[in-house]
Amino acid sequence: MSKKIGDVILDVHNISLRFGGVKALTDISFNVREHEVRAIIGPNGAGKSSMLNCINGVYQPQEGSISFRGQTFKHMNSRQVAEMGIARTFQNLALFKGMSVIDNIMTGRNLRIKSNIFAQAFRNPFGIGGAQKEEEAQREFVEHIIDFLEIQAHRKTPVGQLPYGLQKRVDLGRALAMEPQVLLLDEPMAGMNLEEKQDMSRFILDVNDEFGTTIVLIEHDMGVVMDISDRVVVLDYGKKIGDGTPEEVRNNEEVISAYLGTSH
Repeated sequence: MSKKIGDVILDVHNISLRFGGVKALTDISFNVREHEVRAIIGPNGAGKSSMLNCINGVYQPQEGSISFRGQTFKHMNSRQVAEMGIARTFQNLALFKGMSVIDNIMTGRNLRIKSNIFAQAFRNPFGIGGAQKEEEAQREFVEHIIDFLEIQAHRKTPVGQLPYGLQKRVDLGRALAMEPQVLLLDEPMAGMNLEEKQDMSRFILDVNDEFGTTIVLIEHDMGVVMDISDRVVVLDYGKKIGDGTPEEVRNNEEVISAYLGTSH
Protein backbone atom coordinates (compact mmCIF):
# COMPACT_ATOMS: atom_id res chain seq x y z
CA MET A 1 0.00 0.00 0.00
CA SER A 2 1.54 3.31 -1.03
CA LYS A 3 1.25 6.30 1.28
CA LYS A 4 -0.49 9.48 0.18
CA ILE A 5 1.95 12.30 -0.53
CA GLY A 6 0.31 15.70 -0.11
CA ASP A 7 0.84 19.17 -1.52
CA VAL A 8 4.04 21.20 -1.18
CA ILE A 9 4.55 22.09 2.51
CA LEU A 10 8.07 23.59 2.25
CA ASP A 11 9.36 25.51 -0.76
CA VAL A 12 13.02 26.52 -1.01
CA HIS A 13 13.41 29.17 -3.71
CA ASN A 14 16.72 30.39 -5.20
CA ILE A 15 18.66 30.26 -1.92
CA SER A 16 22.21 31.61 -2.02
CA LEU A 17 24.44 31.76 1.05
CA ARG A 18 27.91 33.29 1.35
CA PHE A 19 30.42 33.51 4.16
CA GLY A 20 32.64 36.43 3.19
CA GLY A 21 33.84 35.54 -0.30
CA VAL A 22 33.02 31.84 0.04
CA LYS A 23 29.83 30.62 -1.63
CA ALA A 24 28.25 27.90 0.51
CA LEU A 25 25.03 27.66 -1.53
CA THR A 26 24.28 29.00 -5.01
CA ASP A 27 20.74 29.46 -6.31
CA ILE A 28 19.26 26.31 -4.70
CA SER A 29 15.57 25.52 -5.28
CA PHE A 30 13.58 22.44 -4.32
CA ASN A 31 10.35 21.63 -2.54
CA VAL A 32 9.13 19.18 0.08
CA ARG A 33 5.69 17.59 -0.06
CA GLU A 34 3.58 16.80 2.97
CA HIS A 35 4.11 13.29 4.40
CA GLU A 36 7.16 12.50 2.24
CA VAL A 37 10.69 11.56 3.23
CA ARG A 38 12.89 14.00 1.32
CA ALA A 39 16.64 13.32 1.34
CA ILE A 40 19.44 15.82 0.72
CA ILE A 41 22.67 14.11 -0.31
CA GLY A 42 26.10 15.08 -1.61
CA PRO A 43 29.81 14.78 -0.82
CA ASN A 44 31.37 16.42 2.24
CA GLY A 45 31.32 20.18 1.86
CA ALA A 46 28.42 20.09 -0.61
CA GLY A 47 26.34 22.48 1.51
CA LYS A 48 23.83 20.04 3.01
CA SER A 49 24.02 21.20 6.64
CA SER A 50 24.16 24.83 5.48
CA MET A 51 20.87 24.20 3.66
CA LEU A 52 19.24 22.82 6.82
CA ASN A 53 20.61 25.79 8.77
CA CYS A 54 18.89 28.14 6.33
CA ILE A 55 15.59 26.28 6.66
CA ASN A 56 15.57 26.35 10.46
CA GLY A 57 16.79 29.92 10.88
CA VAL A 58 20.38 29.36 12.05
CA TYR A 59 21.72 31.05 8.89
CA GLN A 60 20.16 33.95 6.99
CA PRO A 61 20.73 33.50 3.24
CA GLN A 62 21.70 36.58 1.22
CA GLU A 63 19.32 35.70 -1.61
CA GLY A 64 16.16 33.68 -2.02
CA SER A 65 13.28 32.78 0.22
CA ILE A 66 11.73 29.82 2.02
CA SER A 67 7.98 29.25 2.25
CA PHE A 68 6.28 27.03 4.81
CA ARG A 69 2.62 26.25 4.19
CA GLY A 70 2.46 29.21 1.81
CA GLN A 71 3.96 31.67 4.31
CA THR A 72 7.26 33.10 3.06
CA PHE A 73 10.00 33.99 5.50
CA LYS A 74 13.38 35.56 4.80
CA HIS A 75 14.64 36.39 8.26
CA MET A 76 13.41 34.01 10.97
CA ASN A 77 15.33 32.83 14.02
CA SER A 78 15.36 29.22 15.15
CA ARG A 79 12.69 29.70 17.81
CA GLN A 80 10.28 31.34 15.37
CA VAL A 81 10.83 28.51 12.89
CA ALA A 82 10.24 25.95 15.65
CA GLU A 83 7.02 27.71 16.64
CA MET A 84 5.85 27.43 13.03
CA GLY A 85 6.25 23.64 13.25
CA ILE A 86 9.77 22.81 12.02
CA ALA A 87 12.03 20.80 14.38
CA ARG A 88 15.66 19.82 13.96
CA THR A 89 18.17 17.24 15.16
CA PHE A 90 21.89 17.92 14.89
CA GLN A 91 24.81 15.95 13.49
CA ASN A 92 26.74 16.56 16.71
CA LEU A 93 24.49 15.67 19.62
CA ALA A 94 23.38 18.70 21.61
CA LEU A 95 21.86 16.75 24.50
CA PHE A 96 22.16 17.57 28.21
CA LYS A 97 24.47 14.71 29.13
CA GLY A 98 23.95 14.94 32.91
CA MET A 99 20.16 14.94 32.64
CA SER A 100 17.95 11.85 32.39
CA VAL A 101 16.38 10.63 29.16
CA ILE A 102 12.91 11.80 30.21
CA ASP A 103 14.16 15.26 31.23
CA ASN A 104 16.03 15.69 27.93
CA ILE A 105 12.92 14.84 25.95
CA MET A 106 10.83 17.13 28.19
CA THR A 107 12.96 20.09 27.04
CA GLY A 108 11.36 19.60 23.63
CA ARG A 109 7.97 20.41 25.19
CA ASN A 110 8.99 23.97 26.17
CA LEU A 111 7.22 25.49 23.18
CA ARG A 112 4.03 23.62 24.07
CA ILE A 113 3.80 24.57 27.75
CA LYS A 114 1.15 27.27 28.06
CA SER A 115 0.93 27.75 31.83
CA ASN A 116 2.94 30.43 33.51
CA ILE A 117 3.64 28.79 36.84
CA PHE A 118 3.77 32.14 38.72
CA ALA A 119 0.51 33.34 37.20
CA GLN A 120 -1.07 30.07 38.26
CA ALA A 121 0.23 30.54 41.80
CA PHE A 122 -1.19 34.07 42.06
CA ARG A 123 -4.57 32.95 40.77
CA ASN A 124 -4.60 30.03 43.16
CA PRO A 125 -2.47 30.86 46.23
CA PHE A 126 -3.26 27.52 47.89
CA GLY A 127 -1.76 25.48 45.08
CA ILE A 128 -0.76 25.51 41.44
CA GLY A 129 -3.10 22.78 40.31
CA GLY A 130 -3.47 24.03 36.72
CA ALA A 131 0.26 24.13 36.13
CA GLN A 132 0.66 20.77 37.83
CA LYS A 133 -2.02 19.23 35.63
CA GLU A 134 -0.36 20.64 32.56
CA GLU A 135 3.03 19.22 33.55
CA GLU A 136 1.41 15.83 34.07
CA ALA A 137 -0.11 16.02 30.58
CA GLN A 138 3.29 16.99 29.12
CA ARG A 139 4.98 14.06 30.88
CA GLU A 140 2.31 11.71 29.58
CA PHE A 141 3.05 12.88 26.05
CA VAL A 142 6.79 12.36 26.61
CA GLU A 143 6.16 8.87 28.02
CA HIS A 144 4.35 8.04 24.76
CA ILE A 145 7.47 9.08 22.79
CA ILE A 146 9.69 7.00 25.10
CA ASP A 147 7.48 3.97 24.47
CA PHE A 148 7.44 4.66 20.74
CA LEU A 149 11.26 4.82 20.61
CA GLU A 150 11.59 1.70 22.80
CA ILE A 151 13.77 3.36 25.44
CA GLN A 152 11.54 2.70 28.49
CA ALA A 153 14.36 0.88 30.30
CA HIS A 154 16.49 4.05 30.16
CA ARG A 155 13.92 6.67 31.23
CA LYS A 156 15.84 7.77 34.36
CA THR A 157 19.36 7.13 33.02
CA PRO A 158 21.62 10.17 32.48
CA VAL A 159 21.95 10.49 28.72
CA GLY A 160 25.75 10.66 28.88
CA GLN A 161 25.81 7.06 30.18
CA LEU A 162 23.93 5.66 27.15
CA PRO A 163 25.52 4.12 24.05
CA TYR A 164 25.80 6.46 21.10
CA GLY A 165 22.95 4.85 19.14
CA LEU A 166 20.54 5.33 22.04
CA GLN A 167 21.67 8.95 22.50
CA LYS A 168 20.71 9.58 18.87
CA ARG A 169 17.30 8.06 19.63
CA VAL A 170 16.87 10.46 22.58
CA ASP A 171 17.79 13.34 20.26
CA LEU A 172 15.05 12.20 17.89
CA GLY A 173 12.64 11.96 20.83
CA ARG A 174 13.36 15.53 21.90
CA ALA A 175 12.58 16.77 18.38
CA LEU A 176 9.36 14.69 18.30
CA ALA A 177 8.33 16.24 21.62
CA MET A 178 7.90 19.52 19.73
CA GLU A 179 5.14 17.86 17.64
CA PRO A 180 6.69 19.14 14.40
CA GLN A 181 4.96 19.15 11.05
CA VAL A 182 8.37 18.98 9.39
CA LEU A 183 11.34 17.22 11.00
CA LEU A 184 14.87 18.07 9.81
CA LEU A 185 17.33 15.22 10.47
CA ASP A 186 21.03 16.03 10.09
CA GLU A 187 22.86 12.72 9.57
CA PRO A 188 20.79 10.76 12.11
CA MET A 189 22.82 7.59 11.41
CA ALA A 190 26.35 9.01 11.42
CA GLY A 191 28.69 6.81 13.47
CA MET A 192 26.20 3.97 13.86
CA ASN A 193 26.74 0.29 13.27
CA LEU A 194 24.51 -1.68 10.88
CA GLU A 195 22.00 -2.76 13.54
CA GLU A 196 21.67 0.79 14.91
CA LYS A 197 21.14 2.13 11.37
CA GLN A 198 18.40 -0.42 10.75
CA ASP A 199 16.68 0.59 14.00
CA MET A 200 16.92 4.31 13.20
CA SER A 201 15.62 3.74 9.65
CA ARG A 202 12.63 1.92 11.09
CA PHE A 203 11.91 4.72 13.57
CA ILE A 204 12.15 7.38 10.85
CA LEU A 205 9.69 5.47 8.67
CA ASP A 206 7.38 4.94 11.67
CA VAL A 207 7.47 8.66 12.53
CA ASN A 208 6.62 9.42 8.92
CA ASP A 209 3.86 6.81 8.80
CA GLU A 210 2.25 6.88 12.26
CA PHE A 211 2.62 10.58 13.10
CA GLY A 212 2.30 11.77 9.49
CA THR A 213 5.44 13.88 10.02
CA THR A 214 7.19 15.18 6.92
CA ILE A 215 10.91 14.31 7.02
CA VAL A 216 13.85 16.16 5.48
CA LEU A 217 16.94 14.01 5.87
CA ILE A 218 20.67 14.45 5.32
CA GLU A 219 22.40 11.08 5.18
CA HIS A 220 25.69 9.69 3.80
CA ASP A 221 24.68 6.04 3.67
CA MET A 222 23.36 5.67 0.11
CA GLY A 223 21.71 2.34 0.87
CA VAL A 224 19.63 3.98 3.60
CA VAL A 225 18.76 6.96 1.40
CA MET A 226 17.60 4.79 -1.49
CA ASP A 227 15.59 2.55 0.84
CA ILE A 228 13.61 5.11 2.82
CA SER A 229 13.36 8.27 0.67
CA ASP A 230 10.50 9.28 -1.60
CA ARG A 231 12.58 11.94 -3.38
CA VAL A 232 16.21 12.98 -3.29
CA VAL A 233 17.91 16.32 -4.00
CA VAL A 234 21.67 16.21 -4.71
CA LEU A 235 24.10 19.03 -3.91
CA ASP A 236 27.72 19.36 -4.99
CA TYR A 237 29.93 22.36 -4.15
CA GLY A 238 26.83 24.28 -3.06
CA LYS A 239 24.93 23.74 -6.30
CA LYS A 240 22.02 21.46 -7.10
CA ILE A 241 23.00 18.75 -9.59
CA GLY A 242 20.10 16.33 -9.26
CA ASP A 243 16.53 16.05 -8.02
CA GLY A 244 14.00 13.24 -8.32
CA THR A 245 13.07 9.77 -7.15
CA PRO A 246 15.84 7.51 -5.82
CA GLU A 247 15.78 5.66 -9.14
CA GLU A 248 16.11 8.87 -11.18
CA VAL A 249 18.98 10.10 -9.01
CA ARG A 250 20.71 6.72 -9.15
CA ASN A 251 20.76 6.95 -12.97
CA ASN A 252 21.74 10.64 -13.21
CA GLU A 253 25.17 10.82 -14.88
CA GLU A 254 26.20 14.04 -13.15
CA VAL A 255 25.28 12.57 -9.77
CA ILE A 256 27.14 9.34 -10.53
CA SER A 257 30.35 11.18 -11.40
CA ALA A 258 30.13 13.62 -8.48
CA TYR A 259 28.98 11.33 -5.74
CA LEU A 260 27.65 7.85 -6.35
CA GLY A 261 30.71 6.84 -8.32
CA THR A 262 32.86 7.41 -5.25
CA SER A 263 30.38 5.86 -2.82
CA HIS A 264 31.03 2.54 -1.08
